[in-house]
Amino acid sequence: MKIFVITLFPEVLAPYLEASIMKKASSLGLAQFTLVPLRPFGLGSYKQVDDAPYGGGAGMLLRPEPIFDAVDSIVAQEGNKPKTILLAPTGKLFNQAKAQEFSKLDSMILICGHYEGIDERVRLALADEEISIGDYVLTGGELAALAVVDAAVRLIPGVLPPESTQNESFSEGLLEHPHYTRPAIFRDLPVPPVLLSGDHAAIAKWRKDNALRRTEGRSGA
Repeated sequence: MKIFVITLFPEVLAPYLEASIMKKASSLGLAQFTLVPLRPFGLGSYKQVDDAPYGGGAGMLLRPEPIFDAVDSIVAQEGNKPKTILLAPTGKLFNQAKAQEFSKLDSMILICGHYEGIDERVRLALADEEISIGDYVLTGGELAALAVVDAAVRLIPGVLPPESTQNESFSEGLLEHPHYTRPAIFRDLPVPPVLLSGDHAAIAKWRKDNALRRTEGRSGA
């Protein structure tokens, strides 16, 4: 998968994409990350990328021209327009099902917002989809981009062993069951005896029951 991230701050994203599972995906040739700095597409000698909103109001908005030009540069390079995703608090809430969907793409573009927002014409004429990672406001879309990239890339076949992603939280609509490792007793807190029993059927039932209990507890049921 080719992933292009249009951002004012590529230095925020680079360290994460060069470590851990993202680094593994890249080294295996399963994911290719391209950070596209927005500033070089800015207007005039000062490479302006933002401006005051029409009608007044606080803050500055990202202008449409640099973002359109950045996407055009990717299209010229690739020969087609990858699925283009705008990261914004007004978007649809990102979830595991959406991560699964994105993991099957050949390529995608993530547009990181910043300042007070982005000119509406980017949303209307450029973005294929708008995604939010939660009902709160961040300084910019970089953290949201990393969340989307991480969640999707780890699901690309070959990045992780199949068993690592098949029974995770949300993979079957449930939160994952509790996990324990050695020692069997730590500070008077024991591992549930069933997990030490060797009875695989009983262990499977315990895990399913606890996954259901956790999920119900989170939903307030």
